[in-house]
Amino acid sequence: MTATPPPRRTTHRTVPNINERIRFPKVRLIDADGTQLGIMSPREALSLAQERELDLVVISEKADPPVCRIMDYGKFKYQQRKRQHKTHSRQTKIKEIWVRPGTGEHDLQVKLNRAREFLTEKNKVVVAVRFRGRELAHIEEGRKVLDNILARLEDLAKVETPPSHQGRRIVCTLAPK
Repeated sequence: MTATPPPRRTTHRTVPNINERIRFPKVRLIDADGTQLGIMSPREALSLAQERELDLVVISEKADPPVCRIMDYGKFKYQQRKRQHKTHSRQTKIKEIWVRPGTGEHDLQVKLNRAREFLTEKNKVVVAVRFRGRELAHIEEGRKVLDNILARLEDLAKVETPPSHQGRRIVCTLAPK
């Protein structure tokens, strides 16, 4: 008893019918500028395309006779890829910056610059003021720092969720305007 080998996996890519791969008796030909040149054999259509140093590409196989177009196939593929990339929607990410009630002015400025970067890239920013140890006794200091940050970023961002106290931190979410 012989064992049958497992089926081979192949990546199936459909190669478009271009140039010599076109196997139809007759095709309807469209010029590069969009004018119809009529119905002819693929060999004649290919010779016209080669005269213009372009490719002959099947546009619609389902039509009777199939429709072919004279075009620069490489440029066509590039534009398709570019169009597909443009329509790909960008997801907004949530970035977070942390500060403490005793954060110095220069360090705070660095954090603000980073937040501005995130907001200009259309990302949301979570601003968190963290408290450690005895700092929890002075929550109002952390609130002042957070209000200062919100005031400095109000030209770029709007407050999505107002500041709220969550355990050992005060959190606020900003969204780009």
